[in-house]
Amino acid sequence: MAGPTTAERGAKGAAGASPGRPATGRGPERGGGVSRLSTRPRVLLLALAALALAGGVVWLLYGSSWLRVERVSVSGTRVLTQAQVRAAAAVPVGAPLASVDTDAIEARLVRALPRIDTVEVVRSWPNGIGLEVTERKPVLIAQHGGKYVEVDASGARYATVDKAPPGVPLLHLAAGRSPSLRRFGADRLATEAVAVAAGLPDRIRRDLEAVRVRSYDSLTLELSGGRTVFWGSGDENEAKTRALLALMKAAPKAGHFDVSAPTAPAASRS
Repeated sequence: MAGPTTAERGAKGAAGASPGRPATGRGPERGGGVSRLSTRPRVLLLALAALALAGGVVWLLYGSSWLRVERVSVSGTRVLTQAQVRAAAAVPVGAPLASVDTDAIEARLVRALPRIDTVEVVRSWPNGIGLEVTERKPVLIAQHGGKYVEVDASGARYATVDKAPPGVPLLHLAAGRSPSLRRFGADRLATEAVAVAAGLPDRIRRDLEAVRVRSYDSLTLELSGGRTVFWGSGDENEAKTRALLALMKAAPKAGHFDVSAPTAPAASRS
């Protein structure tokens, strides 16, 4: 009798295998396990390399001698000297550039030099610190004890100088014993005058020589050529400016202008 064929023997072998026992050979589970085992050293090496790289960056920024402060540059000064700014900034030369506290430097400069309006402290890699300064600009100056106090557009009195800056109008507080002085105080009256002067267009501002304040609602602008403008209070400044420009155009030879009521302005020769 003929023996079983090859196909029959294969079928019998498969049928005879134990139900819970996998067939011999490389199954998918076994192959996956080997793959996972083989990736672990690779992941560990990558992690060690990342740690080494991070450590190198930290050392480069804080431990090496390459990225340390060696120079301090100053820009934007007009009245202040660069030496004054550097001294007030007290930048820690020789310290790691990454560790410099730029906010603390800004605070020191503004506190030590009131003439500074704003300042930006920037890192200039690999070894510099830049101090970009914006100084306050005087809108008015007030005479005090033979000297002059500069007042900016915010009303801040930030510097006292021996000589009046050229082209800056004088502030005359002539309130005397007026009720306005007792009610509002000299600082409030000065702030109103500054707001009026700062809001003037260039055409008028370049002719402005002084602002005289007698009370809260009595401000007078003194222009070149002996001309005066009664402004009244510091209210409705834009409307008053438009009225003044219209008056100057309509009556170019007038010596006195009244825009205290901007809806009914007036001009006269005296």
